[in-house]
Amino acid sequence: MSDSNLTENFEHKLNLRSLEASDYDDLKEVMEIVYPNLGGAPSQRQFRAQLSSFPQGQICIEDHGKVVAAAFSLIVDYDKFGDHHTYDEITGDAYLTTHDPLGDVLYGAEVFVHPDYQGMRLGRRLYEARKELCQNLNLKSIVAGGRIPNYQHYASEMSPQKYIELVKKKEIYDPILSFQLSNDFEVKRVLNKYMPEDKESKGYATLLEWTNLYYERNASPLFGAVKKSARVGCVQWQMRPLNSVEELTQHVEFFIDALADYQCDLALLPELFNAPLMGIEAHDNSFDSIKALAEFSNEVVEAISHLAVSYNINIIAGSIPVIEDKELYNVSYFCRRDGTIESQTKIHPTPYEKSAWIMQGGDSLNVFDTDFGKIGILICYDVEFPELARLLSEQGMQILFVPFWTDTKNAYLRVRCCAQARAIENECYVVTAGSVGNLPKVDGADIQYAQSAVFSPSDFAFPHDATMAETTPNTEMTLIVDLDLEKLHELRHEGSVRNYLDRRRDLYRINWLGEQKIKK
Repeated sequence: MSDSNLTENFEHKLNLRSLEASDYDDLKEVMEIVYPNLGGAPSQRQFRAQLSSFPQGQICIEDHGKVVAAAFSLIVDYDKFGDHHTYDEITGDAYLTTHDPLGDVLYGAEVFVHPDYQGMRLGRRLYEARKELCQNLNLKSIVAGGRIPNYQHYASEMSPQKYIELVKKKEIYDPILSFQLSNDFEVKRVLNKYMPEDKESKGYATLLEWTNLYYERNASPLFGAVKKSARVGCVQWQMRPLNSVEELTQHVEFFIDALADYQCDLALLPELFNAPLMGIEAHDNSFDSIKALAEFSNEVVEAISHLAVSYNINIIAGSIPVIEDKELYNVSYFCRRDGTIESQTKIHPTPYEKSAWIMQGGDSLNVFDTDFGKIGILICYDVEFPELARLLSEQGMQILFVPFWTDTKNAYLRVRCCAQARAIENECYVVTAGSVGNLPKVDGADIQYAQSAVFSPSDFAFPHDATMAETTPNTEMTLIVDLDLEKLHELRHEGSVRNYLDRRRDLYRINWLGEQKIKK
C-alpha cells in the first residue's frame, strides 16, 4: 500500500470474506511489508494451491475492496504430526497439501494485518472468524505455531521458556505472543527450528492451542453407525432367454439371497442385465428391441427395490434402458435397503449405442451416501473417461462401482485397465461386474465376455497387483470382497506416493461445466 496515511484519507468500509485468486496482488503487497525478512508473500502458485486445498480456511478483511488483513488455515489429523513439527512439515511447504478434511484440528498457518490498520483489532476479527469456523466444523481445537519476534532483544539473557513466562505475566510485551494470549490461546510448549529463517525469533516458536468447548466427539450410536469397512458382492450374470420380468426377478433374487446370507452391504449387477427380456418378442431391428426393453423399466426397478428392502442389502441394479421425454437413456438405479432410490445415467453412450439405439447421454454426475461411505457409479464406457472419476473423488467418493457389458476380450480389457487406473489415480476401490453367455436371438446382444473384479490402490497395504479379487472369466458366479475404508484414509497421508495430496492444484483442475451441479 503506497500511501502510509491511507487510513486517514477516506471512510473505512470493512468486509470479512473468503480469499479469492484475484486477491493475490493485494496479498503480496501487504505481506512484503509485514514480512520483509521472511521472504514476503507465498508464490502465486502456492496461493492457488492454498485456495484449492481448503477455500473455507483462507479468509481476509478488505477495505473498499482492497485486502488489508488475512488469515490462512488448514485441517489436520494432529496425531500424525504431534507436538514436534516444523512449519514446512505441517503446511506442506505452504501448499497446504497436508489438509485433511477428516482431521480433528484447525491449524493456523498465518495471520497478518497491514501496519496502517494496526490498532483497529482486525487481527481479533480474524481470530474470532477462525474460532467460528472451528466450531462450525466441530473440530476439537485450533493449534498454531507462533513467532516471538521480540525475543531477539532478550535472547542473550534468558531462555525462550523464561521469555514466554514473562510475556504471560505481562512483564514483557511481544507483539504476536501477547496478542495470542489475549485471544484465549494457551502455550503448550516451545518449538525449536519451527521456522529456521525467522532470525527475530531465533528459530523458536510457541505451540499454542485454543480449545473448542463445544466440540462433540462423535460417539458411536447403538444402531446405524457409519461402518469403517464394506462387504461388496458382484454378480457375474449369465445371459439366458427369459420370458417375463417375474422370471428375471427370480434369477436376480437367487443371487441377492446368497449375497445377503453372507451379510454383504451392497450387491452389484451388470450393465443391461435385463437384456434377455428383449427376446420375449421378435423385433425388426435392434432399435425396436431396446425400446421394447425400456417398457419394462419401472417394473424392473420396483422389483429390485423390493429385494433390497426384503433382504436388507443395498443393490446397484446394473443399468437398464429408460425412455424419458421420448429420448432413450441408459440408467443405473441405486436401490438402498431403506427403500430409497437414486440413479446415475450413463454419460457417454458408445458409438454403437448412439447409432443403433439412438441413445442419449446423461448430463448429471452423482455421489451417493450409503451406510458405509460415499460411492459413485460409472456405467461401462464412462470409466474410460478419467475426468468423471476425478470429479467424484473430489466429492469424497471412496468406492467406484462399474457395471459393464462387453462382447469381446479387447473391449473387456479397455474397461478393466481403465478401472484399475481409476483406483490408483483416485486412491479408491473400484468394483466391476459384467455379464457372460449369449442371447442368440437378440440383435446386438448375442455374445458377452467378462471377468468381474475388485481393484484397489497400489501400495503395501493392498494386494501386490492391486487386485483384491476376480472371478473366473465367462462363468456365472458371485464375487464377495471386504473393503477396508480406513486404509484409504491412511494411504492418502502415509502412502509411498500420494496422488491426492501431490496433485498440482496450482497448475490444473477439472471443472464440471454442466448446468446440474455434481450431487453429493
